[in-house]
Amino acid sequence: MAKSKTQYVCQSCGAISPKWAGQCGDCGAWNTLEEAAPAASAGPRGGYAGAVAGITRLGEVELAEVPRTSTGLSELDRALGGGLVHGSVVLLGGDPGIGKSTLLLQTLAMLPIGDTLYVTGEESAQQIGMRARRLGLEVDGLRLLTETQVENVIATCERERPRVLVIDSIQTLYTAALQSAPGSVGQVRESAAALVRMAKQRGITVILVGHVTKDGQLAGPRVLEHMVDTVLYFEGDPDGRYRMLRAVKNRFGAVNELGVFAMLENGLKAVSNPSAIFLSRHQGPVPGSVVMVTREGTRPLLVEVQALVAESHASQPRRITVGLEQNRLTMLLAVLHRHGGVALFDQDVFINVVGGVRVTETAADLPMLAAALSSFRDRALPQELLAFGEVGLAGEIRPVPNGEERLREAAKHGYTRAIAPAANAPRKPIKGMEVIPVARLSEVLDAL
Repeated sequence: MAKSKTQYVCQSCGAISPKWAGQCGDCGAWNTLEEAAPAASAGPRGGYAGAVAGITRLGEVELAEVPRTSTGLSELDRALGGGLVHGSVVLLGGDPGIGKSTLLLQTLAMLPIGDTLYVTGEESAQQIGMRARRLGLEVDGLRLLTETQVENVIATCERERPRVLVIDSIQTLYTAALQSAPGSVGQVRESAAALVRMAKQRGITVILVGHVTKDGQLAGPRVLEHMVDTVLYFEGDPDGRYRMLRAVKNRFGAVNELGVFAMLENGLKAVSNPSAIFLSRHQGPVPGSVVMVTREGTRPLLVEVQALVAESHASQPRRITVGLEQNRLTMLLAVLHRHGGVALFDQDVFINVVGGVRVTETAADLPMLAAALSSFRDRALPQELLAFGEVGLAGEIRPVPNGEERLREAAKHGYTRAIAPAANAPRKPIKGMEVIPVARLSEVLDAL
């Protein structure tokens, strides 16, 4: 039997080499050659032997609603955009021990449909059974397979025809077409590609578990995120109680959706009102604390921004943020000095978002400045006050998306006053809410 040839592809320029080398001979990049499966022969003369797809006009395409299946966990359904889509591929990433296997085991046990298959390459069947017993799950109908070769997994799926397939994890699978070790770039890419093809051809919903590196990125090639339909990240402190499931890509729903779970003794429980866990319960007003309304996907979320401003004894004052962008804080402090007349060049400024949530939108500009000014003056702001808005370099207060929806969400939680951009002022008064519209930074200082 002829030995199959192995080729190496440069991840930087795409050049193909018959053997591995430390440097690519075409582009000169180092350590970019990765093993790849050789391309199959196309035909006797190099032509494509398959059928050619016909051209379809976009206006003639029938638009049908995508059917979804509820997972039984409301927060997981929110992150997925409403539930599992038939024939889709979901990639779930997270730190070791964060609860990925627990979440998927609960999901398979609570799915209203049968014909599920859990493929594990890291744990034995006894370990999975012990976890299910500890969680108190009814898993009599859950089928389990311990396998690491992707060809055997696909053959089992062809025979059993499951409707939902879980792979835990993609880094443990390997294909016989490559000689590299499981977990390498080539093995992860080729194994995932084979599972994606099977999911699209057979209409099987596939959930892939992926490990993350030290910097929080998915281990393996980033092209893995482009191959799947949905990418979810499971975040949180393994020693803490709360976990956050964030959608960073979703072809069937909105991105940046956030699902919140609480880790209990009997597994993960969905948190229906996550704003309550991100707000501190002070007995009285304290300096340096401001509440803002951010948006995670389609959900308005109330979070508390805390600031500590202290005199600096170093040659260069520190600017440290947790949950916010540090460079933006430096820019906002310069705007406060130039257009507000408040100089903090000799002060250390520390900003933190309570609860471990990350705020990436510009609506946090105004709360950051309000919290820093409150701590610097050592004057507490009223507890019933909240603020949001973007601050421009010219000192203007710019509007943010969905301002009226943010105000209504704050009114539901008992807040009665809000400092908001003038362009976000509601057309009709909100019951129980006094909105203070501001257009310049000087108006914000007067309102505070």
